[in-house]
Order: sequence, then C-alpha cells, then structure tokens
Amino acid sequence: MAPIRVVINGATGKMGAETVAAVSREADLSLVGAACRRERGGTLSLPTGGEVPLSTNLEDVLEQTHPDVMVDFTNAAACLEAVPAAAAHSANLVLGVSGLTDDDLRRLDALANDRNIGIIVAPNFALGAVVLKKLVEQAAPFFDYVDIVESHHEAKIDSPSGFAIALAKSIGDEKRFTRNYPERENLPDTRGGEYNGVTIHSIRMPGRSAHHEVIMGAAGQTISLRHDTLTRDCYMPGVVRCIREVVKQPGLVVGLENILGL
Repeated sequence: MAPIRVVINGATGKMGAETVAAVSREADLSLVGAACRRERGGTLSLPTGGEVPLSTNLEDVLEQTHPDVMVDFTNAAACLEAVPAAAAHSANLVLGVSGLTDDDLRRLDALANDRNIGIIVAPNFALGAVVLKKLVEQAAPFFDYVDIVESHHEAKIDSPSGFAIALAKSIGDEKRFTRNYPERENLPDTRGGEYNGVTIHSIRMPGRSAHHEVIMGAAGQTISLRHDTLTRDCYMPGVVRCIREVVKQPGLVVGLENILGL
C-alpha cells in the first residue's frame, strides 16, 4: 500500500516542526510538501534527509504535491482560509488549531459532506489530556462546583485554551454548575471566565507549556484532576493516529477521544 501523502500548513512553527519530524519517521506516511507564513526559501530540509517543497502559497503546494492529508497547525483565521483550498484538492484535513467556533464546526461539517472528505478537529492531541477529559466527564455529575485552571507560555495568542473550552463544554452542556458571586469584587474579573457555571482561569507566562487542572467541589470535599504537557513530542502519537484515521472515513470528527473510542 502506498504511503499516505501529507502536506503540513504551518510547518515552520513549533508544532509544525515537531509534526514534520514525526511524519518523516513513519514508514506509512510521506511528507510531500509544506507551507508557512514567511518566506524561507523554496524547500524544507527533512530531519531524516532529503527535502520537500516549501512555499508561502498553500495553493501552489497543493497543486504541486496532490496530498491525501493536510495537517494544519496555524491559527483559526489562517486555518479557515486554508481549508477550502485543501478541500478543493480532495485532501482530508487534520486541524490542530484553537479558537474554532460552533459556526466554524458546522461549516466544516458541511464541507466534509459536500467534498466527501474526512476532517478531524482536535483541541488537544496529547493522549493524557484525552484521558483527563474522560475522567472529568465521569466525575462532574457528582459535584456542584467546577473550576478549570489552565496555563500556557506567554506567546499563546488566545485564552482560554481551546482544550479548556472543550473541557468546560463537555460537562457544562450537560448541567449547569454553581458559581458563587462575591458581594464585593475588589478587582474586576478576578473570578475568571464562565461557561454555564464552570469557571475558567488562564495563566500566561514563560516556562509553561500546556497545563490543565480541573477542580471539582461539593460539601466538605474537593477533587483535582490535572494533566501537564512537558514537551511537544507528547502530541505526536495523537497527530500520527489522526493522519492514519482521517483517510478512512468521510465526515467531521471533533476531539481525539472520538478517534480513540473513549
């Protein structure tokens, strides 16, 4: 069987570069092209040897390489611009971006059906984070209060993180939690953001990668569940798994847990 042909959009960013290395190591995957935002020359050298076309013009890369899958690690706005171009070339899509709205997901679902392609959107590719989400969903019905504390590096462009929002929605869409409101707030917004009673706090500072803690409380007790990302290579098994799965079934899948069957 021929290797799955992969193009990476955002290939020179931190997550993109990690994905370049991961795809290059897999015998059943073939990195055939890459796109980036700033001009960096016409080729991208691979860690395993050789090179592939690199361009700031994604359409040119798609036309030249005819990929089976495009992996996108850009941002929400750039991703939504790239998706129609890739779909027009019948490329399946693995999207690892934050900030996609419910309307965006509905449009992606329609596109997947119209073009008969697979689209996987994953707020977090770390297997441990997916396990955290599953455990939170199992525990949350037994508690009345939920706070999510997430921290990332200082250059992260959005807050809260896409995964923190996914955590809040996964439990907050099932029930409304209790959120207390103090009589006097000495500093505005110190209680954090809210989703259906779930309170979310975001920390941004150097020395952080990606950290999510869910604290649940009821009368006389609390429980804390936490996942820490230490290095970006922890995302790669999930990314590679999604590349292999997205070519098998048309349609939209949101969340790595739905790929793993959790």
